[in-house]
Amino acid sequence: MATIITDLKEKFRKGNIYIQLIYINVAVFVLTTLTEVMLQLFNRSLGGVFEWLELPASLTRFILQPWSLLTYMFMHAGLMHILFNMLWLYWFGALFLNFFSAKHLRGTYILGGICGGLLYMAAYNIFPYFRPMTDYSFMLGASASVLAIVAATAYREPNYPIRLFLFGTLRLKYLALIVIGTDLLFITSSNAGGHIAHLGGALAGLWFAASLSKGKDITAWINKSLDALISWLSFKPRKPKMKVHYGENRQKDYDYNARKKAQSDEIDRILDKLKKSGYESLSTAEKKSLFDASKR
Repeated sequence: MATIITDLKEKFRKGNIYIQLIYINVAVFVLTTLTEVMLQLFNRSLGGVFEWLELPASLTRFILQPWSLLTYMFMHAGLMHILFNMLWLYWFGALFLNFFSAKHLRGTYILGGICGGLLYMAAYNIFPYFRPMTDYSFMLGASASVLAIVAATAYREPNYPIRLFLFGTLRLKYLALIVIGTDLLFITSSNAGGHIAHLGGALAGLWFAASLSKGKDITAWINKSLDALISWLSFKPRKPKMKVHYGENRQKDYDYNARKKAQSDEIDRILDKLKKSGYESLSTAEKKSLFDASKR
């Protein structure tokens, strides 16, 4: 198990930004789903706890959970929901990186989610049609973020050929128009909030690409904020530097060398005496010094 987790961490670290976003979305989905399953096995329920991570249509509720404008874009309602969103993110994330940078993709993902969420709340609080549903409506999913990536790529390379199963090759601009047109047609359907968020995400993607073509990166503030957050979370206190007292070390080296020189001179004197007068002429102390020197 530890090896699997280590491998996943390594793949996450080395993966492209859209792969990392997919990892985050899948991890959140698995964690929340497993939590619900485990609680159901014991006949327990979270009682709407995860709604605090979903985006409410009600402005009153949103004031109590402002973080949901960011967290909702990493939450999903079911397997098919996350599967289709992640497939679109995988396909168009790779295409996006052919024309923009990794930080642009990260910023566009967040910007698309924010704009989609704001348009969703605005529509539900402005149009009378949605007002009866406002107090109990919540939104979740990465589709607004993904549509921002699609729209930005379509603006940058409108004639890029896209091969679709059963439909053949289609220019990217037409695919984007079909998706956006579908959202407009179903804006009053049972998934009205999702379609409104898609439109907000698409507008954010067009806004980003059009601004960048004029030399202005509107995702710069998002990336600066994320970089600062990541830097803060990964902060590691520096280890204290070892204090080296050079003066003391030099003094110790001098004393050691002086002792070694004195010992060497003493042994040389004893050896000279041994050669001239023989072993019996040595004193007890001189014999001991000679014996100790032979062992070193």
